[in-house]
Amino acid sequence: MNTTVSRLTQSGAPMSLATPWVLTGKRSRRQFAQMLSWGAVGWFSAPAAGPEIGAEFQRAAVIGHTGQGDYGHGLEKVFQGLPGVEVVALADPQEAGRNRTARALGVRKTYADWREMLRLERPQWVVVAMRQADPHGEIVLACAEQGIHVFVEKPFVRSPKEADAILRSAERTGSKIAVAHTMRQMPVVEAFQQAVQGGLLGSLVEMRAFGKQDHRAGGEDLMVLGTHLFDLMRMFAGDPLWCSARVLVDGRDITVADRRRVADQVGWVAGNQVFATLAFPKGVNATFTSDARLREATGHWGIEFRGSKGVAKLNCDLSPSVFLRKATSWSPTGREESWEPWGKEWVDRAPEHTRAPVQDWLESVTENRPPKCSAADGAWAVEVVAAIYRSALTGRRMNFPLEQREHPLEG
Repeated sequence: MNTTVSRLTQSGAPMSLATPWVLTGKRSRRQFAQMLSWGAVGWFSAPAAGPEIGAEFQRAAVIGHTGQGDYGHGLEKVFQGLPGVEVVALADPQEAGRNRTARALGVRKTYADWREMLRLERPQWVVVAMRQADPHGEIVLACAEQGIHVFVEKPFVRSPKEADAILRSAERTGSKIAVAHTMRQMPVVEAFQQAVQGGLLGSLVEMRAFGKQDHRAGGEDLMVLGTHLFDLMRMFAGDPLWCSARVLVDGRDITVADRRRVADQVGWVAGNQVFATLAFPKGVNATFTSDARLREATGHWGIEFRGSKGVAKLNCDLSPSVFLRKATSWSPTGREESWEPWGKEWVDRAPEHTRAPVQDWLESVTENRPPKCSAADGAWAVEVVAAIYRSALTGRRMNFPLEQREHPLEG
C-alpha cells in the first residue's frame, strides 16, 4: 500500500495540531475504507501483522485508568492492526496497570498524567477508554480544543453543560468525537430499525424500555445502561420533545440530599426506582423503568416496540437480539402469545460490531461528517438523564432542550 499520510493546509497556513490528517492520493478514500475493512480495528478481533509506518504516519494514544473504570470494554485495543497508525503512548495514573497494558499493546512510552502525554506526544487520535465518566468531560474537551479526534467510552459525560463545551470546541476545531454507544451499530439493530421504518410493525406508537434492574437499579442503572436505551430511542423515533419522571428512594420521592457516588464514578446518581415518560414526534410515546422489584417480571433489559400492526422486543447485550410477538390463538382468558426470533442472519453477523464503530469514526474524518454515534448523540442521552432528575426534583414536565444545563443533583 503506497498511500501516504499528510496534513492538509489551507491558504498556505502553517500546519498545526488542529489540522486534520488525511490519506492523500487519487483513490485515498477507497483505499482507506479497504485498509479499515481488513485492518481488524475491532477490540475483540485478532491484530493484523502490524501498522505500515513510513516517514509520515498518524499518531494515536490511549487514556485509561486501571483503578477506576479500567479500559472500558477493551477499548485500549481499537488501534491494533491498523496500517498507517502508531500508538505512540498510553496514559494511566496507576503504574502497575499502565505497565501491564503498555506491554500487551507494545507501547513504548507511558505517562501517569494524560495532560503531559498530550503536550509531549501530540497525537491526532485518542481513545478515552475508562468507564469512569467523571474525567471524560475534561479529557475530551482538552482533546477537542487541540483538534484531536476522540473515541470515548460511555457514559459520554456527566451533564449537558459538559457536553455543550465539548460540542462548541469540536465545531470550532473540526475534532470528530465518537461515543461508544455501540448498540446502534450492531447489524441486527440497524436492520431492525430499517424494517421498522419500512412498516414491519405498522406505525410506531410506543416504546417501553427497562434497565438491567440489578443491584444498580434506579439512578446508577439510569446513567450506566439507560443512556444506551435513550440513544436507541432517538435512533428509532427522533429527538424527544419532553420528559416527565418520578425517581424514588424506597418509595419516597428523592431530594438533592439523596445524591450519592457509585463505583463506576459516573457523576451524581440518586434513587433506586426510576419511572420516566418521554414524548417523541409523530405521536410516539416512550417509558423507561428501573426498579429491582420488576427484574424477574420484565426479564432481559432492552426496549419493547409497539406498533399499529405488531410488537417486537429488542434485548440489549454485547450481541443484541430481536423477537416478534406472535399471537397463536384466542381463549376465554385472552390471547395466548409467543415470541419468535427475528433477523437471525443479522444476529449471526454480530462479530462485525467489534470493528464497525471505530471504522466509522475513522472514516468520518476522511468524509468530513459526524460519526454514526457522535458527541451530539452522546450529549442527547446525557440530557435525557438530566431531564429525568430535574422533572423528579421539581414535579414538572421538562421540555427539550433543557434550559438549565448543570447536573440537577449538583445542588
